[in-house]
Amino acid sequence: MTTTTQTPPAAPGIDEPTRLALYGQMVRMRGMEKRAYDLFLQNLVKGTSHLSLGQEAIAAGFGVAMRPDDYTFATYRGHAHTLARGVPMTGILAELMGRANGLMAGKGGSMHLTSVEHGMMGSYAIIGAHLPIATGAAWSAQYRGTGQVAVCFFGDGTTNIGAFHEALNLAAVWKLPVVFVCENNLYMEYTAIGSVTAVANPAADRAAAYGLPPITVDGNDPEAVYETAVAALFRARTGEGPSLIEAKTYRHGGHSRADPAKYRPAAEVEEWLKRDPIPAYRQRLLDLGVAESALSDIEAESARLVDEATEQAKAGPQPGEDLVLKDVWADGGATWRN
Repeated sequence: MTTTTQTPPAAPGIDEPTRLALYGQMVRMRGMEKRAYDLFLQNLVKGTSHLSLGQEAIAAGFGVAMRPDDYTFATYRGHAHTLARGVPMTGILAELMGRANGLMAGKGGSMHLTSVEHGMMGSYAIIGAHLPIATGAAWSAQYRGTGQVAVCFFGDGTTNIGAFHEALNLAAVWKLPVVFVCENNLYMEYTAIGSVTAVANPAADRAAAYGLPPITVDGNDPEAVYETAVAALFRARTGEGPSLIEAKTYRHGGHSRADPAKYRPAAEVEEWLKRDPIPAYRQRLLDLGVAESALSDIEAESARLVDEATEQAKAGPQPGEDLVLKDVWADGGATWRN
C-alpha cells in the first residue's frame, strides 16, 4: 500500500477578487436580513425568525472557501449560510413569507431553509440535531471518495449537548471530512454561555478530548475566517480528518424577533457594535487600495437585488391545498393508507 502525503497550501495570499467576494457576500447577507426584519414588522413574515446580523463574516468566509459540491448544515439562524451557498434571494424571502415560490413552497419557513442542489442540506431547529447528520454526510463522502466536505455550523449552546460530543468523537475516530464551526456569540438564547460552561472557550477548549487542535478565530474578520476555512477544508479533503473551529462573534439583536435582549450589558453591546464586520472590512479594503467605486458598485447591486427579490417574493402565490400532503408520505400522498 502506497501512502501519498500532500503538502498543505501555503498561507493563502488573499487577492482582490477574493476580498471583493467576501465583502459582497456580507453586504448581501446584511441587506437581505434587514429586509427580512422589515417584512416581519409588516406582518409578512409568519412566525418568528432568528437573524445573524453582526455574524456575517463567518458565513461569508466559509461560503467563499467551500467547493460548490460541499455540504452546509446550519442552525435555525441559517439565512446567511443559505445565501452563501448561492441560493437565490427570492426563494429565501419567499419561504420566510410562506409563499409557494419559496424554497420549500412555504412549508418550511425561516428555521428550515434547505436547497440540496446548492449543497445547503438544511437549517435545523433542534439544538445539536444536525451534528450527527453532518457526520453521516461526511462518512458518505468518504465512502464514495468524492472529496466533498461537510461543514456544520452551530451555536455556543450546542457545545453542552450530547450530540456535539458524540459527533466529534465519531468524526475523529473515523477521520471524517467534516468541519465543525461553533459560532460563539456569547449567549445561548438568553443565558451567557460563560455562566454555564466550565471552560472559557466552549468549543476550542474541548477539542483536545478528541485529539483535535484547539482553533479559535475572530468571527468578525472575514479574511481570518476564510484562511481558517481554507486550511480546515484542505485537511478534511486530504484524509486528515475533522476540525473544530470556534469563531468569536456577536449578534446585533436578540435571540429571535420576540427577544429585546435586555439581559446583555449596554457597554458590552456598544463595544461589539464598534466591531461590526461590514464597516470594519470596508475600511480595511480602502486602506489596502481597493477603489471605493468598486465597493459602492457592490453595495448598489446588493440593494437592487434585495428590492427585486422582495417584490418577486411578495408576488408569489399562497400555497394551495394540494401542497398539504406533499413531501409528507413516501409516495407523495396519504391515499395508500386508507
